[in-house]
Amino acid sequence: MVRPASFGYNPETAATNRFQRQSAGAGGEAAAARREFDGLAAALIGEGVRVCVVEDTAAPPKPDAVFPNNWVSFHEDGTVVLYPMQAASRRRERRREVVDEAAARLGFRVSRVLDLTSHEGQGRYLEGTGSLVLDHIERTAYACVSPRTHADVVAEWARELGYEPIVFSAVDRTAVPLYHTNVLMCIGEKVAIVGVEAIAAADRDRVIERLRATGREIVELGHGEIERFAGNMLELGSWDEALGDCRVIVMSEAARHALPPEAFARLSACTDEVLAVPVPTIERLGGGSVRCMLAEVFLPA
Repeated sequence: MVRPASFGYNPETAATNRFQRQSAGAGGEAAAARREFDGLAAALIGEGVRVCVVEDTAAPPKPDAVFPNNWVSFHEDGTVVLYPMQAASRRRERRREVVDEAAARLGFRVSRVLDLTSHEGQGRYLEGTGSLVLDHIERTAYACVSPRTHADVVAEWARELGYEPIVFSAVDRTAVPLYHTNVLMCIGEKVAIVGVEAIAAADRDRVIERLRATGREIVELGHGEIERFAGNMLELGSWDEALGDCRVIVMSEAARHALPPEAFARLSACTDEVLAVPVPTIERLGGGSVRCMLAEVFLPA
């Protein structure tokens, strides 16, 4: 997790992110975002999740630094992937010291760096585990195409990491492409949450059938739930004195309230714990939620 120094509304990313809302307030958003960040980090630690917090640097300003999952991912075989970002302002977030600190503090041994950033020169982008939602058990990578997710870069990533790509189209209720796959989909060990209503009709059956074939419980979302970040959650490994190794699904408070009771009950039955944390400033101005704030680190088994 990267604790933001200069969080704020970014008009450059708002062009493709309909979830962002410009503030009408009197300032103080950066301090509010840091409070929300600290609350999430503390809540995760309280649930037994190992958390590495790296401080953002004030210069140059990086309004979206709180979302590190878009520029880096850490894989079980020691691979670190660096991703091509659409917005020039977001490319400043790629800092080697973040990778080095996470590796040192969490015991991650870097065996190779897969640098895909050269695609930026050709106008092709793939924004990490925002663009990609990964099924690590089946080794499939789901990606909805958008200005920030190019199918050719998805294919290259999949070849390099040994995943099967499943590419599809998904749009909001006004038929605008959803900017990231992780706003409509989350795949846990026993459950898959998916914004069925957003997936293009031509692709819907193919995607849902593939998810059902994994044997997971399928929790379906509509546009209303997606707009309140109910698709933007992540299942993490944790440890509990009573349970030992266990799983916790983390989401925002807004996402929790967006889920109908029946959907939340089915989701809860598929994991050991559900954690909901308020991040309203980050959601409103940044257009991302809890999952976007987390760059998970997979250590060798």
